[in-house]
Amino acid sequence: MRAVALYLRVTAKPRSSTAARAQDRMRKPKGSAQPPAALSRRHDVSVRQVAGFACWTVLPRGKAATRGAVYLHGGAYTSEITKQHWALIGALADEGVQCEVPLYGLAPQHTYREAYPLVIEVYRQLLERLPAAAVTLAGDSAGAGLALGVAQELPTAGLPQPRRIDLISPWLDLTLSQPAVQAVAPRDPWLSPAGLVEMGRAWAGGDDPANARLSPVKGPLTGLAPVSVHIGTRDIFYPDVCRLRDRAAAEGTTLDVTVCMGAVHVYPLTPTPEGRAAATRIVQGISR
Repeated sequence: MRAVALYLRVTAKPRSSTAARAQDRMRKPKGSAQPPAALSRRHDVSVRQVAGFACWTVLPRGKAATRGAVYLHGGAYTSEITKQHWALIGALADEGVQCEVPLYGLAPQHTYREAYPLVIEVYRQLLERLPAAAVTLAGDSAGAGLALGVAQELPTAGLPQPRRIDLISPWLDLTLSQPAVQAVAPRDPWLSPAGLVEMGRAWAGGDDPANARLSPVKGPLTGLAPVSVHIGTRDIFYPDVCRLRDRAAAEGTTLDVTVCMGAVHVYPLTPTPEGRAAATRIVQGISR
C-alpha cells in the first residue's frame, strides 16, 4: 500500500491538484470504455442503449445468474471506466452475478440530471429478470455516491430497495466543506479538494452541489437497504463516510463500514494484499 501511495502521489495527484488542472483534465479526450477482451472470453458480454447511453451486461458463462448488480464506476464524474473496474465486475460474474454497467455521461458535457434516469431505468430492467432481494447497487468513488443517491430516489420512482448497497470510497459530499477533509487532504496521495470541487461543479451543471442528489450524505437514510462501505484512512472521503455512519446510527439505518488503516482511495481496486482481501469480501457479500 505504501508503494501504491508513492506511485499515486507522483503520477496522479498533480493531474487535479488545482481547479485549473481539473479543468484541463476535463477537456482531455476520454479513453476507450470497451471491456477487456479477456472478460468477453470468460463471460457473455453485450451492450445496449438505455436512455441514450451505453449499458454493458456481463453474464456469467456456463451458470445461471442467481444474483444481480448494477455497478457504477468512479472517476470524479469526468473519467471513463477503467480496467480496474472491469476486473471487479469480472470477479462478480465469476461468482454467478449478472452485472449491469451503465456508462453514464461524463462532465462537463453531461450532468447528474441525465445519470439518475439512466441508472434507475437500468435497475428497473434488471428487476424484470431478478427479484430486488437478489440485486445489489454498487459503485466506487463518484459512482458510489451516485449509487447511494439513486437508492435514495427509488421510493419516488416506485421501485423497491435492492438487497444491499455496496460502496467503495464513496464521494458523498461534492463540496468537501468539512474541516476534517482539509485535515486528511495532505495525507491523501491521490485526491485534492480543489480539483474535485471544480469537477463536482461541472457535474452539478449549475445546480447547488450541496443538493442531496449531488451530495447524498445529506439525503434520506431511513428505509434504505443495508449499506456496506469500504474506505481507507488516507482518503479525503473518509471524514464524510464517518459522517454518514453517524447519521445512519442516529436514524436506525444498517450501515457497515470497513476502515483500512493507511489505505488509499478505492483501495479494494488496488493490486495490494489489503485490496485483494477487500475485493474478495465485496464479491462474496454480493454473490452469496
